Amino acid sequence: MTTDSRQTANLIVQWRTLVATCNGASQYADDICRAVLTGWDEPHRRYHNITHLRDVLCCVDELAAHASDANAVRFAAWYHDIVYRGQPNDEHNSARRAEHDMSALRLPPALIGEVARLIRLTAHHDPAPDDYNGETLCDADLAILAAPPDRYANYTNAIRAEYAHLSDDAFREGRSKILHALLEAPALYRTPTAHASWTAQAHTNLHTELHHLTGSTTAPASGASNSQ
Repeated sequence: MTTDSRQTANLIVQWRTLVATCNGASQYADDICRAVLTGWDEPHRRYHNITHLRDVLCCVDELAAHASDANAVRFAAWYHDIVYRGQPNDEHNSARRAEHDMSALRLPPALIGEVARLIRLTAHHDPAPDDYNGETLCDADLAILAAPPDRYANYTNAIRAEYAHLSDDAFREGRSKILHALLEAPALYRTPTAHASWTAQAHTNLHTELHHLTGSTTAPASGASNSQ
């Protein structure tokens, strides 16, 4: 079995377990899972792909004790980038896909609503202080920022490839604005585990990337547009 096929098989097992734990209609689980994985495997994805899905699910497990409903967070992780076109409505459309599929699985409406809310939250990664599910999902989604330097470099290259349609200047302007926003956030990570373990490395990576992009770490002009 290849690494990719082993990864897919492991994800299918995780999906079956999640659906069964939440009392979903198991007879539809495999077909829906394979359709979801097909979405994550679209050819234009360089970072937001099946590996990212796997990594976010692993981080959700690591942070699960912080969540009010870890299974809602897990479902949200499965769908948070299921629609990925680099457009402002990606999260909204991803949430709608989750609502459709979870309804087909006959999962509880309250769970479906919470999952859709969490997915939409990843548009800005700014959960309320008492939103433990939101904090867990957002921290898991941003865990890559605290990766070792070589892996972080691979991440930045993959992001650039996903925005290959942009000129270097346009990408630099949009990406540097995002990096500044992340660095200036009162807390990059909200869960105690992620905040304590990941913040320092994430800040180092963000400063390094910003320096490579712009040659400095000073804030961009307020009129800079956000390309991403």
